[in-house]
Formats: sequence, C-alpha cells, structure tokens
Amino acid sequence: MDDITVSVVNWSDRQAELIYVRRAVFIEEQKVPESIEIDGKDPDCFHVLACDRAGNAIGSARLTKSGKIGRMAVMPKYRGQGVGTKMLDAIMEHGRSNGPTDFHLSAQISAVGFYEKMGFEPYGEEFQEAGIKHINMRPR
Repeated sequence: MDDITVSVVNWSDRQAELIYVRRAVFIEEQKVPESIEIDGKDPDCFHVLACDRAGNAIGSARLTKSGKIGRMAVMPKYRGQGVGTKMLDAIMEHGRSNGPTDFHLSAQISAVGFYEKMGFEPYGEEFQEAGIKHINMRPR
C-alpha cells in the first residue's frame, strides 16, 4: 500500500488515465453503458487518481461542486488494499479545503459496507442506476 500514490488531478491533464480506470471497471467489468459513464460532467469536477509504483493508473474518483462523490473505481488487482480508503480520504479533504462539504453519494449495494466503515450511512430507498442497485449515503 505504501507504493500507491493518490493525488488530486486536473481533468484536462489526466483525463486519459481517469477514463482508463473507469472504462475498465464500469464499462467493461460492470457493463455500464458508455453514454451513462461518460456523462460530460467531468470538466466541472474535482478528481483523484491513484497510481502504482510504476505510475500506472489503478483508481479514480470525482467530486462534483454540489458535494456528490462518485465514479469511485479501483482496478480489480488492487481491491481490498486500502486504495479506495485513500482516494475517499483525499477527495473529501480536498472538498473541505476547496469547495463542497455537504458530501453525499450513490453507492452500489455491494459497496455499502465500505462506505459504512468510512463513516457514511444509507438513507432513502434503493434504486437502479445503469442496471445496478444503489442507495444514497451521507456522512453520519
């Protein structure tokens, strides 16, 4: 885990790497339609990028100006190693310093446990997005 770096990055500078991770996880692995995944909102968001020791992109996340955390993705080989934790910490820290602090997210049901460990709680009813069950969550 010490070999992983997580940085706040500029969309225009690191777009290819951010999309690489999201395409692998959401479009290829989870079969999310590209038209949903690549939604045109990225230029107006804050982004974090996780890279391995060699500089390869292994994780990404974004934060909208309204405080919505989304597009959290970690390449399969690196899951369960704290990459998501580092990304979520980094994007929330950046948000607290530079913008929105009313954080919220729409978690895939399979990721609810991760977000609960990170201090979030579910609210509202489950819903479908891109054919995947989600629930809204916010910090406790």
